[in-house]
Amino acid sequence: MTETLALVESPVQLLNLLEWAHSRRGITAAAAEGAAGPAGVIPAPRRPGGEQAPAGPPLDIAVLPPKDTVGHGQLKLMAALAKSEGHHVRWYEARTSRAALARSAALLAPRVATARRLVLGDPFSRLVQAILPLARSAREVTVVDDGTATMEFVSLLSEGRPLVRWHRSGGAALGAAQASRRLTPSARRRIELFSSMPVTPPPGVHFSVNRFEWIRANYGPPRITGGVDLVGTSLVETGVVDEERYLTGVAELARSQRATRYLAHRREKDTKLAGLAGLTGLEIVRPELPLEIEARRGPIGSTIVSFPSTVVHTLPVVLAGTGINVVACDVDPRWLTGTASQRAQGFLRNVTSTARDLHRVASVPVPVAQL
Repeated sequence: MTETLALVESPVQLLNLLEWAHSRRGITAAAAEGAAGPAGVIPAPRRPGGEQAPAGPPLDIAVLPPKDTVGHGQLKLMAALAKSEGHHVRWYEARTSRAALARSAALLAPRVATARRLVLGDPFSRLVQAILPLARSAREVTVVDDGTATMEFVSLLSEGRPLVRWHRSGGAALGAAQASRRLTPSARRRIELFSSMPVTPPPGVHFSVNRFEWIRANYGPPRITGGVDLVGTSLVETGVVDEERYLTGVAELARSQRATRYLAHRREKDTKLAGLAGLTGLEIVRPELPLEIEARRGPIGSTIVSFPSTVVHTLPVVLAGTGINVVACDVDPRWLTGTASQRAQGFLRNVTSTARDLHRVASVPVPVAQL
């Protein structure tokens, strides 16, 4: 029987899984020097003195990679880090075809059915929702952060609503409603949330704060460039924000803030980024790893400006004490597409407003992006 089985689908989810595992070990190692290695090679975390970090109880990790090439590459590097921590990692290419999806589900089914504890990176995942009913032996289910999606997860779970992301339109699938019920605490199942987001979990859900101690123990201090970096967003790719308005808005923001680099989100299209580079002159950077690690390693600007995004909550914690300023910029409601969900505007505003309240994140004016 599997003791702990984790299902992750993105680099950020795997990062936060490692943070959860680290918090359970109780390791308080100091930051290691020289964390940045040659391009494409991420060194295994080390403890002071150079010895390998202790593995602790290993996890069985099932990686269900996304389709996008950048996310796939980041997950490969994160999987290597997980292995260096002593965890067992298996790769399931479930999204390449229907046959691959069926094959992956068949391979995962017995592992899910016999796991004593499940750790989920994305409770909104339709694949996870489809196999969650098989978890008959699990007495504990932990949901680790998937960024701002955690805020929506807690809200929907508190209200007993189907687990459907805010940017999706249309009705909820049956699996989304069943997942909400199965992730509600009961006499036979303990539910835990491990998060750095400003959330208040429903009654009965155990809450553990993600303080990013694993990153802070193993990476940094960062190399600071002294410039201004803009953080990209996938709001265009998810159909929430109009592309042309976004590009002109970023151009105005880059001009007003004198930014020099644009740190692209892993889902951003190459054609969009090429257009952005031509319009703004910004250096486009595709991070090899989640931005929390990249920022801790450097090089990174002394000021980081971001639209509503997970990083306005995570980077202030990851970079505490470094002197780097994290700044939030709201999205103009006029940028939203006609197909954006009714919840979009309120959700995006809440992401930045809570960062200002909780982390004292500064603000910059919303750029005017008229066509």
